[in-house]
Amino acid sequence: MTQRNHEWTGAMKHAQTQASRSLRVYDEAAAQKGLTISVGFDFHEYVSITRALPTKGPTYPFFRPDRSPIKSGEGYWVTGVDKNNEVIFVEAARLYDLAGSNLAQHLESLQFFYADPAKHAHPDDRCICTAPTAKEITGKVVFHGDVWVRKDFRGRGLPKIMAGMLRRVTFAMWAPDFVCGLAGRWSVDKAIYGTRQHYEPGGSILKLAEDQLADDDWLLWLTGEELRNLVDLHNRSELKLPA
Repeated sequence: MTQRNHEWTGAMKHAQTQASRSLRVYDEAAAQKGLTISVGFDFHEYVSITRALPTKGPTYPFFRPDRSPIKSGEGYWVTGVDKNNEVIFVEAARLYDLAGSNLAQHLESLQFFYADPAKHAHPDDRCICTAPTAKEITGKVVFHGDVWVRKDFRGRGLPKIMAGMLRRVTFAMWAPDFVCGLAGRWSVDKAIYGTRQHYEPGGSILKLAEDQLADDDWLLWLTGEELRNLVDLHNRSELKLPA
């Protein structure tokens, strides 16, 4: 191994350690809002939780084990509950291996949504991705999505706390080449997930007939290096959380 590789490996280990330590900051921020955070890895349990939320829409197939199984170590989810143990928010993440492919191809082939599109996709299902950067997103790619916040807790900075927490968990687990998400234009205009990431229209013009889902979402993304910089504790501004 070259000296440069030694230095890079050392820097990555340092950043991953810092990521784990800085999670405490976000856990404390959530606690100040009266929330207890849990991280889980069983997506059967996750689906049972999300189905019980009366105001949440269907969980997309990419987080449903009956449509797209997630191997051990390749996905996790986060929930927050209040003092009555009632769920206030949920979000999930999974790792895609897009070596030899790219995000645009994975979306349009419907492999992003289904482990076996030929078996599980409806004949009317389709996805169009026109975001130019999606063709450049390849390698180890982590997708964050399925965000839901209970109505009475909206507008209180929870998505930013969640985004900061998930970025750190994601980096500590996988140190990916890219992190991405899909979101409606309204969330981009309001900077719901912060201003540190890139935005591009045409991420996913989607129709999933079985679940009656139809979206026109923007692509949100960070490179692996940008993620590493965000989770490093030396970047103090990222730790200035909403009051």
